[in-house]
Amino acid sequence: MSVFDALIDQVDAVDTLQAASGSGSGATVAMTHAWLFTGPAGSGRSVAALAFAAALQCDRGGCGECQACRTTLAGSHADVRRVVPQGLTIGVDEMRALVLAAAGAPTAGRWQILLIEDADRLTEAAGNALLKAVEEPTARTVFLLCAPSTHPDDVSVTLRSRCRLVTMRSPSPDAVAAVLMRRDGVTEQTAGWAARAAQGHVGRARRLACDPAAAGRRAAVLALPRSLSGVGACFAAADELISQTDAEAEAITGEADSRESDQLGQAMGAGGSGKGAAAAQRGAAAAQKELARRQKSRATRTRRDCLDRVLVDLAGFYRDVLTVRIGATGELIHPDITEVVRAAAAAWSQESVLRRIDAVLACRDAIAENVKPRVAVEAMMLTLYRG
Repeated sequence: MSVFDALIDQVDAVDTLQAASGSGSGATVAMTHAWLFTGPAGSGRSVAALAFAAALQCDRGGCGECQACRTTLAGSHADVRRVVPQGLTIGVDEMRALVLAAAGAPTAGRWQILLIEDADRLTEAAGNALLKAVEEPTARTVFLLCAPSTHPDDVSVTLRSRCRLVTMRSPSPDAVAAVLMRRDGVTEQTAGWAARAAQGHVGRARRLACDPAAAGRRAAVLALPRSLSGVGACFAAADELISQTDAEAEAITGEADSRESDQLGQAMGAGGSGKGAAAAQRGAAAAQKELARRQKSRATRTRRDCLDRVLVDLAGFYRDVLTVRIGATGELIHPDITEVVRAAAAAWSQESVLRRIDAVLACRDAIAENVKPRVAVEAMMLTLYRG
């Protein structure tokens, strides 16, 4: 048993991390104080970083059973700080506080570790604050950064140059399917379909295989290209797509929002009586305002992430159409709608399919550049209709 067992189809990355933590069977890789984990969505960047953190704190290089491993993986280790951005950015004040805390000597483990998921969301000022700490690290501090390989420039070149790179890859469908069958008890047929439809995104594959609502939303999205019978239908399809992503985002964030609001209310004396409770409730306005701001930012980010996954599904559909159109031998991403794909391939020219793929990719880029999602999606739907 090892903490690295959670990584799926990442042999090269595991070998590097085990060698650096001293748990590998091969030559030891020199340890360094800053690491950058990159890879496509769903490849397991943060899983790898957390497993590496556990291995560094473990006397046996990540046994997965000791207290250091268990507390690190559970997020309760005193010397491991894990930053998971709840909003669109990570601000400079938060980063300065984290860097200051990470500069101290370890209190319970072997290292002080600062793990930052989505390091591409650092503001320029926050990135500069982190860069100074990375350039002048203390002896027992390790920085683990995660960033998508599709946008490496979102992490400054100076910061990237100070880190050792660990490149993750998209797991193969067979590897993802095997994990779904072993960990979640999914049937072989369902696991194979979900793994291929998720395009290497492990979390997405699990949702498709285990959540009928997620599978239903995907089916509705893949039906949209067939509904584009006119300009009016394009706007209706755009509205449907936005509604689908908003519903998924609400399902993801709604429970967390409600729990946080309840916890804040209790902390501020909701339902209590007496002078202390009254004073706390009078001072709750600022805390409630800050909570609302963070929740709004998290909701915006979640909607964008959900919309991006929908666009990836659409791009996969048109990729399948192009594959059939040119007679390529590659396997289809969406084998459950093969007849629809073949009908589209017979009706559309190769050039028109390429224009539709470009339209989906342009929509993703526009949303990344902060174009209003509805505007970007409506423009995409018109291009998908016209070809």
